Amino acid sequence: MNYETLQVSIADHIATVSLNRPDKANCLTETSFREIADAMQALSDEPTVRVVILQGNGKHFCAGIDLELLLSINAKVDDNCDGRKREKLRKLVLALQAPMNAVEACAKPVLAAIHGGCIGGGLDLAAACDMRYCTADAYFTIKEIDLGMVADLGSLQRLPKLISPGLVSEMAYTGRMVGGIEAAKTGLVNQAFESTEALQAGVRVIAQQIASKSPLSIRGTKEVLLYARDHSVTEGLQQIALWNAAMILSEDLAAAGRAAMMKTQAEFRD
Repeated sequence: MNYETLQVSIADHIATVSLNRPDKANCLTETSFREIADAMQALSDEPTVRVVILQGNGKHFCAGIDLELLLSINAKVDDNCDGRKREKLRKLVLALQAPMNAVEACAKPVLAAIHGGCIGGGLDLAAACDMRYCTADAYFTIKEIDLGMVADLGSLQRLPKLISPGLVSEMAYTGRMVGGIEAAKTGLVNQAFESTEALQAGVRVIAQQIASKSPLSIRGTKEVLLYARDHSVTEGLQQIALWNAAMILSEDLAAAGRAAMMKTQAEFRD
């Protein structure tokens, strides 16, 4: 996996995806968007990967969309026909949403390890992850309001499922920064760590715990949780009944049962 804007490594069933434009605060270029989507799809399909850690190199997690990309939009969608111009703009927005959707759709849990700024598109990216962790001095902001636009890559859709809709509205209307400690108190992140080193170590411990579980069960749990988020309880129960009817009689179930009786760690194949 060789990328221009990312670093990707795999070890012990854990994939680490690092946004790698540290000199630009990991701002997202057109290449970044394409590579994030490609990497997440590849890791979703890679059987040796059981969990993914998403982080940023340098001083910040991600400062959002690169301004050069924003300023190039008019040229990208230029057309003498107004209808076709709007059609191109819609397609562009959907293309920029694709990496966030790919993070959410990844069959493996994605853990965001956030330090420094998590701004605009960076927050869209973090919101699509299954779990978020940060440093105490990290900060989160829906910055689009200060650019004279409406956030359109997922924060306004996903954050109300995670935290108080009132807090989302406050962030969206004012663009104010939410610090790491407040983020942990409100549930925007699972936990705030004192330093980047502690963050990376702590997130890796959690990733190792996930990687030690049945991969089939982890994948199923993610699918069921996402389905339950967007459906009624009754629909969710029907869906898990179908999932277990199809998947529960697996070798993983037998391996977990044997390990429990023998008080050993179960070993699962990819």
